[in-house]
Formats: sequence, C-alpha cells, structure tokens
Amino acid sequence: MSFINLFIKRSISTSSIRNGKRNFRKFPLYEKRGTQIFRQQQKDNPDPDFIYTRGVREVGYRNGDKYVVIPEKIPELIVPDLTGFKLKPYVSYRAPDVIQSEFTAEDLFNVVYAPKIVKDFKEGKIDENGEPLEPSVEEKMTAEEARNKARQTGSDLF
Repeated sequence: MSFINLFIKRSISTSSIRNGKRNFRKFPLYEKRGTQIFRQQQKDNPDPDFIYTRGVREVGYRNGDKYVVIPEKIPELIVPDLTGFKLKPYVSYRAPDVIQSEFTAEDLFNVVYAPKIVKDFKEGKIDENGEPLEPSVEEKMTAEEARNKARQTGSDLF
C-alpha cells in the first residue's frame, strides 16, 4: 500500500521576481514570410542579390567590384532524351533480377573493334603491319578525339 503525502508545503523564494521571466520583445516570433519590418528591409537593401541568394550556393566569389564565376561550381543537370522511349517509368516487383558482370576494357574491345578486325582479316584488308587498308571512323580518331568521345553523355551505353 502506498502512502499519499497530504502535507502542503509553502516555500519562499529569495530570488528576484524578474529572474524567471523573459522579455519576449527581444525574441521576435516572425510569421512564415517575415514581419513587415523585415520585408521592408529586404526592399530597401541596395544589394540586388540580398533576397535571391538566401538558401542558394554561390557559383563564384567577389573580387573587389567584379564577380568571378567558377564553372565547376555551376550545377549541371544531365537529362536524357526520352522521345520514343517505350518502357514505363517504373519497374515491377515481379521483374526478375538482372545479374551482370563488370564491364571491362576487354568487353569494350570485343564489342566495338573485334568484329571489324575479324572481318578485315577474313577479307584480306590488313597490310603486313596489321594496319587496316580501309580504316573506319573510330580507327582514324586521334587520342584526344577518342578521350572527348568517351567522356560524352551516354558513351557508356552501346
């Protein structure tokens, strides 16, 4: 059985009355879009970027009076062209799992260059150094052109 404390206790506080209270005028509670004073300050601010840069990451820096843009900091959205795309934008849970091995450089060679080399060898269109007599567009590319083509969007799809 538990006992209930029925004694009423009175206590005297020795601290000042203002100690526990807060001055809420120092902590303005704004509405969602700010107070009238705050919005007026936004309108009166001479810096045009004051309103529009809140919550936005800078893509450059100020160097005196000039604004220097850093191209690497500009976000780039890569969106594929889906015109004529027949698949639906979702995958059913009943779809079978696709297990695919890692795509290697040897796989890329077998897909792109091997058929042309075999075809040229069978038709005798290879000279004594192993170079093709009629090179294709890919075989005429320089190293720089091949590097740029490999870095293009969608180059990993074949």
